[in-house]
Amino acid sequence: MFNRFLLIVVFVPLAVILIALAVANRELVAFTIDPFNPGNPALTVTLPLFIFLFAAIALGMVIGSMATWIRQGRYRKLARQRGVEAENLRQAVAARPPVAQGPALPKPNGP
Repeated sequence: MFNRFLLIVVFVPLAVILIALAVANRELVAFTIDPFNPGNPALTVTLPLFIFLFAAIALGMVIGSMATWIRQGRYRKLARQRGVEAENLRQAVAARPPVAQGPALPKPNGP
């Protein structure tokens, strides 16, 4: 149910916006890596503008994901340590000899 909601509310409008962006930005644009000689054909790529826009968005998502993953490393480490501690505790409880119980109490006779 949540997947369908996410598809309808988020992905469909996003797809419509991206398609409109691609259709509106079809002109060829030269992208050069050499700022001192912009006419150098070896370091210049000419593609439609929407490809550069989509590439910039994808690169931003990858860099942001990597930054988030790196910053959350200490929490993943802490979770692993706590998982090991919990597993050690479970093993200690399972290896403990059973506690001897006294005689059972009689059942109450009630009305």
